[in-house]
Amino acid sequence: MAFTDDAVRAKLSSLNETQDSIVTVSQWIMFHRRHADRTAQLWLQRIKESTPSKKLTLIYLANEIVQQSKIRKKDEFVRAYDPIIVDATTAAYKGSSSDVQNKIRRVVEVWRQRQVFRPQIQDQIEREIDALDKTRSSRKPALGGSLFSSSSVPLELSSVAPLATALQKSDAHAKPSTASANEDYAKLTNPSTPIPSPPMHAAALSALVKKLATAEGAVAESIKARQALIAGLEKLLETNKTKLSKEQNDLADISTRKSAIESRTKEVEDAIIRGLSSAETAAISSAPLPMVPKSAAPERPDIEELTPPPMESFTPVGSPKGDMPDDVFQPAISTPIQPIAVPAPPNASAISPAATAIGQVNVHPAADLLSSLTTSRQDDAGVGNGIVHGYGGQIGDRTLKKRKMSRSVGEDEYAAFAGDGDMDNIDADLGSLI
Repeated sequence: MAFTDDAVRAKLSSLNETQDSIVTVSQWIMFHRRHADRTAQLWLQRIKESTPSKKLTLIYLANEIVQQSKIRKKDEFVRAYDPIIVDATTAAYKGSSSDVQNKIRRVVEVWRQRQVFRPQIQDQIEREIDALDKTRSSRKPALGGSLFSSSSVPLELSSVAPLATALQKSDAHAKPSTASANEDYAKLTNPSTPIPSPPMHAAALSALVKKLATAEGAVAESIKARQALIAGLEKLLETNKTKLSKEQNDLADISTRKSAIESRTKEVEDAIIRGLSSAETAAISSAPLPMVPKSAAPERPDIEELTPPPMESFTPVGSPKGDMPDDVFQPAISTPIQPIAVPAPPNASAISPAATAIGQVNVHPAADLLSSLTTSRQDDAGVGNGIVHGYGGQIGDRTLKKRKMSRSVGEDEYAAFAGDGDMDNIDADLGSLI
């Protein structure tokens, strides 16, 4: 198609917000880059005549043209848009909705990041947009109007909007009625207020009853409207929960299909790299896709709770209760020698030659204790008067000898024989051996 003003207008009229449409029109315009100045003027005229949504699409078209021109190092369109881009952006931004304005601001930020226009032009664009934001005034609802009467209520909230409106009206009627009734009740029941004449007092009480009844009805209506709104909100909540579950399932399916396509893409690319034939590549492409859902996150394993072991596992049974200090010595384990009573030979006295043979007995300080341990007990036969305390004694007609603890066993045995006179006639050599 040859370049004419009508051809440019036709291209701009057929433009829509899809990526394909924007790319197609931008390529046609860039092909006729010799007419860049005229195309820019027609584009500016079209922006001023279009609706806000169409203005955003035209801004997207200009963004595509100037960025592609910068990439290809063809500056005809950058120079053509440079003197008009401030007026065009301001015209597109003014009067548009907040959503459209936010998108236009995003495009302006991209221009700054990629340095599409000169810094002076970029600063001027941003200053004009900021000025429009400062002068923009938010519209307030008319007096007595409803907050939900605007057509901007989302479709999802359309079911509860009338309920909210009814609650607002009921609440607006209940508040003044309740306040007036409570005020009159406080005045009439105040003890400091003088009681009027009975007819006037009766009339005041009757009027208060009517006010309280009015307030009661208004509050009841408000409660009813609020309960209806709560029921509507609960129903809306359940509906959104159901939609949320469906959307989560859709997301899982889309993620699964995306993974399958990514896997197939890798297989086809690998086949191309390996140089497979067209038939082999077609076989790979025609194979069924592995529609395996993404592995969910592994469930947390059941772990036994960590409980401290009993103290018995750390302290064995029978272990000492504590360490003994180094300066404390345990008492020595001693095995006391039990005294043995040896019967004396016949006709021996308490003071016998055996005693003189052994020698003089040294009295030890513990002799009294040892004596008490070696004393014979009186038995049931009535023997008691013959008990002799000490190292020797006589019981009846028998003489008992006590072994001295300070002597050895061999000396005691030798003394026993020597006391009886049995060693007198033994040869001297044999006696020395003994």
